[in-house]
Amino acid sequence: MLILLSPAKSLDFSESAVQAHSVPQFLEDTDALIATLRAKSPADVASLMHLSEKLADLNVERYQTYERPEQPDATSKQALLAFKGDVYRDWPLDTYDDADFAYAQDHLRILSGLYGALRPLDLIRPYRLEMGTKLETDRGANLYQFWGSAITDRLNETLRETGDETVVNLASNEYFSSVKKRELNAEIVSPVFKDWKNGKYKIISFFAKRARGAMAHYLLKNRVESLDGLRAFNDDGYRFDEESSTPAAPVFLRRQG
Repeated sequence: MLILLSPAKSLDFSESAVQAHSVPQFLEDTDALIATLRAKSPADVASLMHLSEKLADLNVERYQTYERPEQPDATSKQALLAFKGDVYRDWPLDTYDDADFAYAQDHLRILSGLYGALRPLDLIRPYRLEMGTKLETDRGANLYQFWGSAITDRLNETLRETGDETVVNLASNEYFSSVKKRELNAEIVSPVFKDWKNGKYKIISFFAKRARGAMAHYLLKNRVESLDGLRAFNDDGYRFDEESSTPAAPVFLRRQG
C-alpha cells in the first residue's frame, strides 16, 4: 500500500535524532516556485496566503534565504519529523527503528505545495505554501496547474517500484486534488472517520486529522498490505463499520463515553 498524507502548517525544526535522510525529488520545480515567491512583497504574500503581517514577513524571509535542502544542517529536517500538525502530533516516531523508517520511505508520501511529493526522510526547509494557493506561474494560475501530472507520474513510478496496487488516501481534499485520479495506476481507498455527536455520527475535522495520522502509523508499523488489514484498524476507539462503508470509502466510527 502507498499512503498519502497532507503536510502541516505547524513545524518543528529542533535537532533531529534521526541520521538517515534523503533529498526531495522535485527540487528543480521547488526552485521555480521559490523564484516566483521571491518576487513577492510581504503585502503580496499576506494577501495571497491570507496571513498576518508577522507571518508574511517571516515567510518572505524564508523565500529570500532559501537554499536547496541537500545536506542536513541547522535549518533542514526530515519531513516526517518536521511536520507537527494534528495529523502528526501523536505519531510515536520515537518507537521507529531503521527498518521502520526504511519501510515508510517506500510506502508513504506527503503531498506538498512547495515540494510536490515528499518521502518521509526527505529534507525540507521551513516553509508555508498550501496546495490551494492561487500562485500564478508560467505554468498556470495556481499550484494544481503548476504541478500538472508531475506528482501523479512520480506516484505511478513509486507504485511500479514497490509493486503496490492500492493507494490509501489519508490526505485532505485540498492536497489529494493535486493527484490526477484517473491517471493513477492503483485502486484508491479513502478512509472516513466519524465521531458520535449530538445524536449522530459526523466527521469532526480535528479528530479526523488525528485519526488519519494514527491509521498511517498503524499501516506502516504493522506492514499492512491488504484491505482486510486496513479494516482491522481500531486505534483510539475507532471501529470499521461495514454497513456504512463502500470499497472505496471504508468508514470507521467512534462513540466516546
